[in-house]
Amino acid sequence: MYVVLARSSSGPTAQRFDDAAQPLGEPETVDLIAFVAATEPQSPRWVWDDTRRWYPELLAAGLRVERCVDLRLCHAILRGSALTAHTALATAPAGPWDSMPVELLEPRARAEALFDFDEPEADDPDAVSEWLLQRQAVAASGDSGRLSLLTSVESAGALIACEMKFAGLPLDARLHEQYLEQVLGPRPTHGERPVKLQALLERMKTALDATDVNPDSPNELLKALGRAGMQVTSTRSWELKQIDHPVIEPLLEYKKLARLMTANGWSWLETWVADGRFRPEYIPGGVVTGRWASTGGGALQLPKQIRGAVIADPGYKLVVADASQLEPRILTALSADRRMAEAGRGDLYEGIVASGAVKTRAEAKIAMLGAMYGATTGESGRLLPGLARAFPQALALVEEAARAGERGEIVSTLLGRSSPAPGGSWVAVQGEASVDQASDQRARSQARSWGRFTRNFVVQGTAAEWALCWMAGLRQKLYSLADGTLIDRPHLVFFLHDEVMVHTPAHLADDVIALVHDAAADAGRLLFGQMPVQFPVTAVAVDSYAQAK
Repeated sequence: MYVVLARSSSGPTAQRFDDAAQPLGEPETVDLIAFVAATEPQSPRWVWDDTRRWYPELLAAGLRVERCVDLRLCHAILRGSALTAHTALATAPAGPWDSMPVELLEPRARAEALFDFDEPEADDPDAVSEWLLQRQAVAASGDSGRLSLLTSVESAGALIACEMKFAGLPLDARLHEQYLEQVLGPRPTHGERPVKLQALLERMKTALDATDVNPDSPNELLKALGRAGMQVTSTRSWELKQIDHPVIEPLLEYKKLARLMTANGWSWLETWVADGRFRPEYIPGGVVTGRWASTGGGALQLPKQIRGAVIADPGYKLVVADASQLEPRILTALSADRRMAEAGRGDLYEGIVASGAVKTRAEAKIAMLGAMYGATTGESGRLLPGLARAFPQALALVEEAARAGERGEIVSTLLGRSSPAPGGSWVAVQGEASVDQASDQRARSQARSWGRFTRNFVVQGTAAEWALCWMAGLRQKLYSLADGTLIDRPHLVFFLHDEVMVHTPAHLADDVIALVHDAAADAGRLLFGQMPVQFPVTAVAVDSYAQAK
């Protein structure tokens, strides 16, 4: 059974449908919390415009739902997939399903959207019509199984993102502050630098024999370095490290500490950590490949320096798990390269060395990264021919994706998420390729750049699909492991591309570790069937996130 929820001026409405999308009654105005509480035991699939608009209210009321259809996330997939490009959904003009609801916009964008206060408040766009249109698009795709799975796990990801924000990542603010004071010095007053940053700045002034150095402004810093005789084009650390000058050492240290203060300093702590929990804003499908993004809190860049403050509650453990060498193994399975699958029965990079393709594990890693990201010069370029001879099917897959991108074509992941088409400026440059030598070189360079994007898109995007299947399966297994509320049971609290963290009662930690491994194996079988590719996962139970690495 499906239940479509919508909001109107009279309040939330619900309409039931059977599995064939036939209505089981008319829409009715409902008390949301009471209705969901009464209906969830029937295991419906809730259909709503955006999980972030509905699920937080349910979670706050102590309700967890098992399944949903997130129409906005699914619309984005089907609107852009090559499998549905011919459908009415994909060919329709842009509409309300292509934009974000006002209340989910960033604060500045929300203020701009609300500025036109004379505009009357409107009902939600028609969720039933959109849902039916999406079902038609999937059915007409010619490969409905792939897209059905993709939209299902994408919607499950939306539930997980809301649950992780609701539960929060346990973080001891006191320990975090102690670390900041240890590294930066006491908290400065407004507008001043911490004492250790100020001391580094004074060393830079001495080294440059200047009184007006501003390391927080790249343009001003470049000017100061230029006045001291250093010809640099940027303030990137890798370029600064090439320079032999007394200012470089304190400058690099300043940049590192300033980045910590900006990203995870006292302001971050006050904004994103409350009641012993870090609650960032996860955005499922926020990257074109399907990877998650974050609009606040920097959840996808939680640095090692602060992980010691992430501590399990008394009586609980953190189970930290990450998938080993995920993208190379995804490439192996996508290409059905059985020689590479055999090499990956243990450590994949060691297996590549054993194949004779390269001499060392470090070379195997460089070669694989070059193959997946298109680094064809330098050390990667030297190593790629050997890798291609040993594993021709795997290398052929990414090469084919790269050539398609160079021609301006779209490529797709295993489940049917497609890359965007190149923009108008790209097409214009390609059209000018034969005008003169400079135009021709510019067009070739641009084509190769887009080819590097499509080369990696198929691998990174399919890895994101594997991670969604892993998390979705693990979420269900965890909930079945114990009784009580979501917070009482083992529950997901963190996700980063190929890593998950579960907060669990300590006595269930070993069971959680077993489920983490089971869910990873299930995800591999779900996507790749009997292809003999292993997806090994390392999982440990710890008291502090810092102990896991």
